[in-house]
Amino acid sequence: MNREDIFRIVAEENVKFIRLQFTDIVGVMKSISIPVEQLDKALDGELMFDGSSIEGFVRIEESDMYLIPDINTFLVLPWTSPVSAGKTIRFICDIYGSDGKPFIGCPRYALDKVLREANDMGYSMKVGPEPEFFMFPLDDKGRPSLVTHDKAGYFDMPPVDRGEDARREMVETLQNMGFEVEAAHHETAPGQHEIDFKYTDALKTADNIMTFRIVVRTVAQMHGLHATFMPKPIVGIAGSGMHMHISLFKDGENIFYDASKEDGLSDLCRYFIAGVLKHARAITAITSPTVNSYKRLVPGYEAPVYIAWSYRNRSPLIRIPARRGIGTRIEVRSPDPTCNPYLGLAVILKAGLDGISKQLTPPAPVEKNIYEMDLASRNEYGILSLPENLYEAIKELQQDDIIQEALGTHIYSRFVLAKIKEWEKFSTRVHQWEIDEYFEKF
Repeated sequence: MNREDIFRIVAEENVKFIRLQFTDIVGVMKSISIPVEQLDKALDGELMFDGSSIEGFVRIEESDMYLIPDINTFLVLPWTSPVSAGKTIRFICDIYGSDGKPFIGCPRYALDKVLREANDMGYSMKVGPEPEFFMFPLDDKGRPSLVTHDKAGYFDMPPVDRGEDARREMVETLQNMGFEVEAAHHETAPGQHEIDFKYTDALKTADNIMTFRIVVRTVAQMHGLHATFMPKPIVGIAGSGMHMHISLFKDGENIFYDASKEDGLSDLCRYFIAGVLKHARAITAITSPTVNSYKRLVPGYEAPVYIAWSYRNRSPLIRIPARRGIGTRIEVRSPDPTCNPYLGLAVILKAGLDGISKQLTPPAPVEKNIYEMDLASRNEYGILSLPENLYEAIKELQQDDIIQEALGTHIYSRFVLAKIKEWEKFSTRVHQWEIDEYFEKF
């Protein structure tokens, strides 16, 4: 894609508007819409916005920032304006300061920085995500309810799975936007779904995750449904995760694979695993970044609670899928879909590179169901737990220099500030459980 291609497609597709998209520190996509007549100015990086209005960006006295479109993210959106009958294109943007330098608080820049570090070591990172989400019907006032619209379970089909039509349209929309969708199905819990798309370079994967969220929520709304990536909207059923399948490549070869090893895993793969396990408690603050995230990370629902790795069972933090050769990879199971994908992939990669640099040795894999092990057995295996809540995770982040380095001082300080505020708001609120438990008892 080049500038001439963009102008040609804009003319052919009757484009009327341009969305310049970027992601704030806590992982929410933002967008500025401009008329197509401003395309030249946008591509020249001349469009400014007030960065002080965005969560965690800059102070009011240093608010002028520039949106620099990445032309490789050019996309014609599949929805036509009901007013102008024209189409909209989008670019995902990098943020620059008024000094012409990349803004260190931009999450996309943070990931790119760690990817360049990996590149200096000769490695490139490939990632395939497995995002899950719930769909709930809207009430007569158009507000989302908490009553699931089906009672289906894992891999169920219609008529039990009542979300198939919406999910199918999501898949078709994603395919029309260039996604290579590998699977789509009903998940374990009622009203829960999963759509998986093919692995690719880490930065593109993070961009794709942000686009995926918008598509899922937009299509669901067209079907009278509310799609949510909240990890645990209903107690007592499985929560939504976003497992990350990760591999490193060098000169076109998957360096996690070693045919000479009995299990097919290279020493570099083991070092990478060891690095992720070492920094797992701090990583969790980024990959499970909300109060609600920790309602998912509990025993009994296949979500990881313990810091361990395995070839087969799904109770540890890291699982090794069976495929070998070019498909050799690790599956990091703790992230959930509220995670800022740029920051989540940055900290996982940074931890893995730390393991490679220091040639860390992982503990022995654990093939037992860790949920069924008592504390003494876990201690015998040296198995630690992930943080139990957001506050505990933030404390771990505050003690991990490597993960802080991946974020950079700007993002780190503002992320911690935002999450401490979130925890304080949660902690001081009176919740319905407290009313039900204490109101009449005492």
